[in-house]
Amino acid sequence: MAPVTQVHSRPDTPAEALAELLAGNARFVTGIRLHPHQDAERRAALVHGQRPFAVIFGCSDSRLAAEIIFDRGLGDLFVVRTAGHIVGPEILASIEYGVRVLGAPLVAVLGHDSCGAVRATYDALTGAAGPGLEPIMERIAPSMPADLTTADLDAVAIGHVRRTVQELARSGLAETVRSGACAIVGLTYRLAEGRVRVVTSAGRA
Repeated sequence: MAPVTQVHSRPDTPAEALAELLAGNARFVTGIRLHPHQDAERRAALVHGQRPFAVIFGCSDSRLAAEIIFDRGLGDLFVVRTAGHIVGPEILASIEYGVRVLGAPLVAVLGHDSCGAVRATYDALTGAAGPGLEPIMERIAPSMPADLTTADLDAVAIGHVRRTVQELARSGLAETVRSGACAIVGLTYRLAEGRVRVVTSAGRA
């Protein structure tokens, strides 16, 4: 069995935070997990405050639990989730809170293959819309190709991650990203493999 990689102290830079996320995901993929910060001592230490090292803005898909796939624990990740990681005012405010108030140096947009929100948008655009999906469809539709007959929905999901990163980089986080205090990365997750990969970034990650 390979030696277990130790979890470092809280990352303070975007690059360190991204490296910590990827290292945790590598442990998850190989099955050599540490389950850090999941004990009573950690719980007690967090009673009076939190300093997560990353904001994870992910899809709400039940197979995409951030603390599990990145092998992290209490107080490590500030997690915000919507179907298809679509951005609205409350979502943006939550992400900015994680960066500006809690001091997280990294925002990671987390998408995945076989995304139900992307499929629902495709179905809506091809005439099979489900009830109440308009807000999701309107935000994901710009990532769809003009010719829907050629649509590769997993490629659309990756494109939507890139669009979300661009949207966040133009938001109230723009100056923080330019200063180097925070970076935004786009990650995509393969359900069968359990592995994440970086597909785009804004800032010094």
